[in-house]
Amino acid sequence: MDSIRSTKIKLALQQISETVFVGLCHKVGTLQLVAMRRDVLDISEMVENQMRSDGFSAMFSGSQREGFRLKGSDLDYMFWRNNHRVIWDFSQSQYYNTHRQTLILCDCSDSPPGFTLLYLLSPSMYRDIQGSCVRMKNRHYISSSKYRQMACSVNYTQHGPCASRTIGETDFDNAVCFVSDFWPSSASSLIDRCHSWPQPRVVDDIVKNGCHFVAIGHKLGNHEDLEWRISFSLAEQKLVFAMNHCQYLTYGLLKLFLTEIINNGVGDDDKLLCSYHMKTAAFWVVQQNTIPRWCPQNFLGGFWVCFKLILKWVYEGVCPNFFIPENNIFLSKIHGEAQHQLFKRLYGLYKTGLTFLLNSPSIRSYIMTFLQIINVLHDPGLSICTDEHFVISEAEFDRCLLDIQSCIRYLYTIEQMIGLPLLTQYQVLRLQRHAAFALQNTAFILHMETYKHKNKLRYRADKTSCYMLKLAAKFGCITDMLHIAMYYYKTLRHIETFSIIEMIKVKLSQSYVMYMGNVDTEMYTEAVGGQSWSTKMRQAVAWGILLDHRIHYISEFLAEQQCALQNGCGILYFPPFVLLYMLEILCYRHVDTMRAQKALDDLQTLVHYDQGQFIDLRYRDISWQILGICQQATGNLQAALYSYQQSLRQEPLNNIQLATEMRIQDVCQWNSLIT
Repeated sequence: MDSIRSTKIKLALQQISETVFVGLCHKVGTLQLVAMRRDVLDISEMVENQMRSDGFSAMFSGSQREGFRLKGSDLDYMFWRNNHRVIWDFSQSQYYNTHRQTLILCDCSDSPPGFTLLYLLSPSMYRDIQGSCVRMKNRHYISSSKYRQMACSVNYTQHGPCASRTIGETDFDNAVCFVSDFWPSSASSLIDRCHSWPQPRVVDDIVKNGCHFVAIGHKLGNHEDLEWRISFSLAEQKLVFAMNHCQYLTYGLLKLFLTEIINNGVGDDDKLLCSYHMKTAAFWVVQQNTIPRWCPQNFLGGFWVCFKLILKWVYEGVCPNFFIPENNIFLSKIHGEAQHQLFKRLYGLYKTGLTFLLNSPSIRSYIMTFLQIINVLHDPGLSICTDEHFVISEAEFDRCLLDIQSCIRYLYTIEQMIGLPLLTQYQVLRLQRHAAFALQNTAFILHMETYKHKNKLRYRADKTSCYMLKLAAKFGCITDMLHIAMYYYKTLRHIETFSIIEMIKVKLSQSYVMYMGNVDTEMYTEAVGGQSWSTKMRQAVAWGILLDHRIHYISEFLAEQQCALQNGCGILYFPPFVLLYMLEILCYRHVDTMRAQKALDDLQTLVHYDQGQFIDLRYRDISWQILGICQQATGNLQAALYSYQQSLRQEPLNNIQLATEMRIQDVCQWNSLIT
């Protein structure tokens, strides 16, 4: 009887593991979907670096770069000067032309493991580096604290080594750093201990690409303000990419466990464990080959081993960095009474067993109930589909695919990239977005540069601009047609503008249109299911409008563009429905006041009462602003004043507060003249 019961329990745990695995495919992403997300950022990073002309190289990092899109997943941005290189000893200087490159030497002699001092071997020509230098031991050391302060602009706050900004639920961290082409000797143990995972070619690739240095010192170091932390962000990316999907989802489950159970209800200052500790645990467990087989049936077993390792680390007060094990990343934070209380809490979870996962809102529905596990076990023949390619519908997959929050901010010549071999279908789709964005901006730039020229040249430029905007609409989605409407309005072709507006309205009114992740799955599948992604994007997808501040689109936006540009923002974000109503109001106000008033009423209802369905909460500052502009343009000054005041109360995503204040002053002056 005991053996039968043991077999039933084993089968039940396998089935529950499979259930949670499938649930995590929904929540975190399937193998195919995660690969797509990475491909999209791969091509974006490639475009970014090809277009840079400021002497910097850049790299995306953070949870989103790893393929996650969980609540709070961050997207970090690391960039460094190409003509500055860090070396570990003088012998490595032979590989550089010192007339063209400034060399920086590491001095680890008086720093904790994983940290170093950096001093210039030759003067730097850049003011930010010169201004960060501190003279010590007859050398010019680069102070991490000074360098970090110079890199942190007025719109960002310091977050560790980064200049941080939060937009909606996503944290964006910018880290100005230095790079070394050489792997540090203190991390050489990675080469020797990695036998089964990752594969030797991955280890070779990691070592060949060196490391970075970010501007933060060890809190217990002798020179905290001067020290730099050795960053293995690129190596960590390669390790995460080397995980199989079961290992990756285990890492994802650890992140959910952290945010929804361990840190739930805990203030930011009291959070002792972080996502990096979860990642480190996943690395060690996978590398040490503790789990004989990573598969859906053993999914919770892999998570449990990771959890026990974290519990052991907290008990001992030692969490070894994966690359430099001598670097205890608990050292400055998890010790004393705080360590004791954290261990008590984790040990309480350990005694509860895996049922503590019921406290996770993301996991609870997939487990159903561990408290009734015995009843579940009585049906050991229960089968659960674990094929990742079929656990989500086509519409849900496409919704994730097209949930791209930001576009590349550069004009880009697609021909340089389109011929590259081995492009994935996701990268081709991303290139189409770049092509549409580039064509739209080029069309308006061409008009800016030629509108004062002779008629013949202006006529040719106008035809070219119209052609590029129509071509961009073929590459892009429904709302890319709004650029055509803006151009027609800008060039005083109101009849053509009306026609485009009506066409967009008809397309957006279809029940199968996907916007902001919202879609009627059945209608979407019926309308465009099975068609190419290019067709789906053109016929059934809408997303926000991005306007480059350096380009003059229509005069009504000039004040907002100039204000945001002064605050260091390069892009203005618009909800497409708000922009559509605005163009309709501006066009009709002189020819059909009744239709203009109807459009204004519709816009006012949308801005006042929308609960996030058509206006992303992050875009409410510009939405209230546009409503105010339209009310002011139609003579309703009191309503415009109220709208501008509401704009100031919203999250300042677009950094247009100064423009709003100027418009408020303008309305008040008009009011005083009238009265």
